[in-house]
Amino acid sequence: MYQAYFEKVKQASRELTRLSADKTAAVLEELSHMLKNSVADILTANQKDLDRMDEADPKYDRLKLTAERIEGIADALLNVANLPCPVGDILEERKLDNGLELKKIRVALGVVGVIYEARPNVTIDVFALCLRSGNACVLKGGSDAEYSNEVLVNIIHSVLKQMQINPDIVQLLPADRKATDALMAAVGYVDVLIPRGSQGLINSVRDNAKLPVIETGAGIVHTYFDASGNMELGQKVVFNAKTRRVSVCNALDCLVLHKSRLNDLPVLVKPMAEKHVVIYADEEAYEHLQNVYPDALLKKAAADDFGTEFLSHKLAIKTVESFDEALDHIYKYSSKHSEAIIAEDQDVIERYLNEVDAAAVYVNASTAFTDGAQFGLGAEIGISTQKLHARGPMGLQELTSYKWIVLGEGQVRPA
Repeated sequence: MYQAYFEKVKQASRELTRLSADKTAAVLEELSHMLKNSVADILTANQKDLDRMDEADPKYDRLKLTAERIEGIADALLNVANLPCPVGDILEERKLDNGLELKKIRVALGVVGVIYEARPNVTIDVFALCLRSGNACVLKGGSDAEYSNEVLVNIIHSVLKQMQINPDIVQLLPADRKATDALMAAVGYVDVLIPRGSQGLINSVRDNAKLPVIETGAGIVHTYFDASGNMELGQKVVFNAKTRRVSVCNALDCLVLHKSRLNDLPVLVKPMAEKHVVIYADEEAYEHLQNVYPDALLKKAAADDFGTEFLSHKLAIKTVESFDEALDHIYKYSSKHSEAIIAEDQDVIERYLNEVDAAAVYVNASTAFTDGAQFGLGAEIGISTQKLHARGPMGLQELTSYKWIVLGEGQVRPA
């Protein structure tokens, strides 16, 4: 059953090499237009998915589409369409002494498989980035977003048919576990597999896939407030990192505070109460927040509150004796996604940038910016937390590999 999907997309991927950059841009522009004209249908399908999910579930906000969010998704398509297609870029060239001319050029990965949970926007983002970078794609969304994904892929297929492009360049697999297993074993059909979702999903794909995997990790995100940190700046940055949108992977999970700033802690977190953020504070932080921060929102931290991706209105606070202890804490619990420091001391900042191992490291700014669109990539297929091939927000260039072109005039290699 599933092999038919894989054979179709593999065969269709060959046709992408014949599409011009102008043609793929035109497809994305038309798709943007179609999404804006299909808001009612998309919201109806999305509501069917939402009706099956508890609103208290952290995935609910990720699943939910609104007219405004659909508008944003459609506008992001135009951003991708306006970015240069990387395929064919010459990365390196040289001429050997024997006269051979060598060129190292960007090429598409081929067929990209993506396994993701309740995030229907991923359906559009993945298709757009894959098309613009010359890749076909196999999508395996979660059952939570089944109706949303189906209506979005139907719209994509209608645009492709209208533009006389083989619609098989994007395949949506059934929303069941067997389809996931089949995709993870699709050797010879799918060139790379990218999981997007919870740490459990990512671990499962990494441990069971027979294909090359690019991990897009969960975000266990810290912000360290140094002894030299600016209070006004820090309050604004920490508040934004925690509360802008709590269900996304770049949201703040743990505030690491230098002990010398404990007296400033009540002011630093005061705005959190407006958003009903529950704080899990270690002993010293708890003492300084007791009777200041709302009692109903203040809890004593347990050991497992550190190293947790909350995806909700919850924040852990860890007090440290020194900068070195802060680095040790982040090293122990970081998922290597996004980490930030609030500081004015340039020596401390320099050490933080050099020693913290993460895909994105911030100085005096909110981690909420770890996003492909915000980084100028148009959109993202995921945020890679590994170090091979790609790291951080993955855009068009990260969906390419390269090959060597060798031009000769009859050269042969001596025995």
